[in-house]
Amino acid sequence: MTAQDNIVREARPNEYSMIGELMVNLYSQLDGFPSIKEQPDYYKMLANIGSLAKNPKTRLLITTSSKGIISGAVIYFGDMKYYGSGGIATKEKNAAGFRLLAVAHSNRGQGIGKLLTQACIQMAKKEHQS
Repeated sequence: MTAQDNIVREARPNEYSMIGELMVNLYSQLDGFPSIKEQPDYYKMLANIGSLAKNPKTRLLITTSSKGIISGAVIYFGDMKYYGSGGIATKEKNAAGFRLLAVAHSNRGQGIGKLLTQACIQMAKKEHQS
């Protein structure tokens, strides 16, 4: 399977818990990344990833196969004030961004991350043209 076999769309509320589980599993297995025990609040946020999509101009995007299987996800922010990481990123004006990009292990190396990134770039271009 390749990225061309997937579509990008907004996640549906009934998919949020599955996406949260995907994110927790992936991030907890990253080498050098803090563990669930070390950063329980961060992993709680990942598990409840759908709650971020409730912010204005914020979307939880996913890629799915033709069979509806979720292969990746990312949170898109049309307004950086909702970015949620603190620091200077949230003070950027007229800027969009994304975070929490995740691609299922079985779909790595197929261009899914690139597909999600390109979708975020296209959304930002479209929103900031108006």
